Amino acid sequence: MTSTYLNRRTFAIISHPDAGKTTLTEKLLLFSGAIRLAGEVKARGDRRRARSDWLAIEQKRGISVTTSAMTFEHAGCVFNLLDTPGHEDFSEDTYRTLTAVDSAVMVIDAAKGIESQTRKLFEVCRLRDIPIMTFINKVDREGRDPFDLIDEIADQLALDVSPRLWPIGTGGRFKGCYDIQENRFLLGGDGGKYERAIEIAGPNDPQFAALAGDVADETREAMALAREGYAPFDLESYRDGALTPIYFGSALKEFSVAELLRDIARFAPCPRAQKAGDETIAPDAADVAGFVFKVQANMDPNHRDRIAFVRLCSGEFRRGMKLKVSRTDKLLAVNSPIFFLAQERNLAEEAVAGDIVGVPNHGALGVGDTLS
Repeated sequence: MTSTYLNRRTFAIISHPDAGKTTLTEKLLLFSGAIRLAGEVKARGDRRRARSDWLAIEQKRGISVTTSAMTFEHAGCVFNLLDTPGHEDFSEDTYRTLTAVDSAVMVIDAAKGIESQTRKLFEVCRLRDIPIMTFINKVDREGRDPFDLIDEIADQLALDVSPRLWPIGTGGRFKGCYDIQENRFLLGGDGGKYERAIEIAGPNDPQFAALAGDVADETREAMALAREGYAPFDLESYRDGALTPIYFGSALKEFSVAELLRDIARFAPCPRAQKAGDETIAPDAADVAGFVFKVQANMDPNHRDRIAFVRLCSGEFRRGMKLKVSRTDKLLAVNSPIFFLAQERNLAEEAVAGDIVGVPNHGALGVGDTLS
């Protein structure tokens, strides 16, 4: 990994249960090349359980109970993805996790719109000025009108909205998605799964009509209305938390996932300054500093272990460093720090601001502890 915080993208995915958050998490890992084969949530037989739902209770119930931290590289960036619990019984863990991220992806079910847990998590993000991208999922199924969904986000969450990927038909008439910014038609193949993107001159290109078929005219008209009625994407407004780009897609069928990942790399902020009491720690500060936002026991069924999840705020950490725990004023030798890809672990030789590092310990670290 490169030792610069500028290419780090540390983000969480927030949603109501069953909106498709875990499937989207896995497909982001798939499109990044971090995993080779996506195993569907609640899959049977020899298909794997989804990577991020790794605890036994998660695998049994098909919900994310604990925060999984996943580190992977793609397009010149190092992504630190926190897959947060969507189930309301586990919301405290989610709230703590949101202190450790610089941006978020909000997943909304196209049939249901904004749901209660999504709204709660959004408000936590708003309090921290966390910029949000919105992925409206399951457009390949019957759902609500795209304009109704966008207007609900704008009205209920008081956000400017800027559509970037638009559905070409929905439900049984779904043909794919259109990348409004890049003029690319995302086309499905066998089984309706995303197959390839075709660059065209624009919605008025005859090729668009040929590909979109019986929904060409209405989609062309809808996109024209969307261009006129909603704000153009503005990077500063997005990073200020005032505007959310909208991506209509299907995580299960893999539509708009690569485009979402592309834009996280392009537009999501690199690590921001973090508050520590009365002080603010800049990510380019020389001294190593970080804080514990989660402690998880029994991550390895073969061993009794206790992992503290540490968000690094500044400096260049090296394995073997001794860091002072502010609460106890004692030094802690960090000899076996870990990067995670769900249940897989890799030794972290170095880390910089924005990185999420697992620190094995036997009770020396607790949630809220700072290290320096």
